[in-house]
Amino acid sequence: MQLGKFLVGAVGGATALVALGGLGTYLLSGTESTTHLDDYTTAQVDGHRALSANIVAGRTQSKYHPLPWVGKDVSGVTCPTGLKAVAGASITCTGKTGGGKSVGIRVSVVKATSTSLTWKFER
Repeated sequence: MQLGKFLVGAVGGATALVALGGLGTYLLSGTESTTHLDDYTTAQVDGHRALSANIVAGRTQSKYHPLPWVGKDVSGVTCPTGLKAVAGASITCTGKTGGGKSVGIRVSVVKATSTSLTWKFER
């Protein structure tokens, strides 16, 4: 009887650990970000407010490889222009993998308001 209780507890504990690991991976591996548009983050692109290129590049690089088992390790991410604060707008940023291979990272606007921009990138 003692062994049965132990096995049930061990299996239950292992299941809880796997579930927590999966939830943590899901939360940390998200590719969507919402950024407040203010004097420090805003640029102009074709007459539209835009999230500045250096903000998009930095946040994309930091979220591209949040965990060893999610995404590729990239460095030196650059974006050609800022990301227009218009739903559906997109740009392609570039970065380098650990092996020096160039990788294109498509970044697009999900939602834009007068005060914030929700955007995502593709891994």
